[in-house]
Amino acid sequence: MLTLTDIYLKSHNGELLTQDEAWRLYSEAPLAELAAQADMLRQKLVPDPSVVTWQIDRNVNTTNVCTSGCLFCNFHCKPHQTEKHFITTIEQYCSKIDTMIALGGNQLLLQGGMHPQLGIEFYEELFRELKHRYPTLRLHALGAPEVAHIAKISGLTTQQTLERLVAAGLDSLPGAGAEILVPRVRKIISPAKPSVEQWLEVMHQAHMMNLPTSATMMYGHIETPQERVEHLIRIRDLQAQVPEGNYGFIAFIPWIFCSTGTQLEKRGVVSHFSPLEYIRIIATARLVLNNIRNIQASWLTVGKQTAQVALHSGANDFGSIMIEENVVSSAGANNHFDANGIQKAIREAGFTPKLRDQLYNLL
Repeated sequence: MLTLTDIYLKSHNGELLTQDEAWRLYSEAPLAELAAQADMLRQKLVPDPSVVTWQIDRNVNTTNVCTSGCLFCNFHCKPHQTEKHFITTIEQYCSKIDTMIALGGNQLLLQGGMHPQLGIEFYEELFRELKHRYPTLRLHALGAPEVAHIAKISGLTTQQTLERLVAAGLDSLPGAGAEILVPRVRKIISPAKPSVEQWLEVMHQAHMMNLPTSATMMYGHIETPQERVEHLIRIRDLQAQVPEGNYGFIAFIPWIFCSTGTQLEKRGVVSHFSPLEYIRIIATARLVLNNIRNIQASWLTVGKQTAQVALHSGANDFGSIMIEENVVSSAGANNHFDANGIQKAIREAGFTPKLRDQLYNLL
């Protein structure tokens, strides 16, 4: 059996760890040692180890109507709750985009719910209109469950759906809707959502098309520590299938479940944030996901100080100032940064802040 030192070396050499080896890192490695090894690998993988990147974008929700009924989401409403419905109008998009551009951003993180009436034509028309009005706007839009849902109600394959969305203006796919990629967990917290296999299939098709994507993990609810590691392995293995030269997953972003007011909270599942646990997840992710260059510290859910420590434990990105974010915030996440604040936080951690775009090109 390999020692922890052997496992660290295997990761540093770019070899893929077994699930047992990944679990041993997560469960046995001393945290300070684990973080130091992750930081060493970060310095090896990123172009400039003295730099931490950040971004200006805006998260706009197309609609709050969703048939999924996820037990962790306060934002959605059912199709029959007509008094709560909304579908964002073009005029509202323009107002939000104008504000974002004035603040120096050029990307819309566009996601919503699984609306039973919004098929492929709706999104094609929306994307084309937004790109017509704002030719330089980047659309980082639609999580994998939304794509699978659109394909289903439109009578299309995943590939056909993605091809049509890209032709209409889609630039990249966010990692939304992953939660924990283990069927047991998904059946409990997201019973009506597209399956783990469907999430992976959407991302696989995107990677075959060279459509950039990101991957996420929402932890701290009903999953076991072993299932967190299983999630990482599924992400890592999917990345290993990306054709040479294609983008694949350009970043991994873990964040903690926020329970305030959710159905899970009503069932007794309450979030218990531990900074040390978060650092262990960041460091383990860096060593297991040694084929994904960028690891993001989610300051929105863990706060400034923990996110700063994460920058010395494998993370190399501080995410976005998030001009607008509704879903996680509605469940209790209440941290905020403006452009000056996020750069100050990065400098305080000992790094040089550099503004980036979704593809991690420095601006």
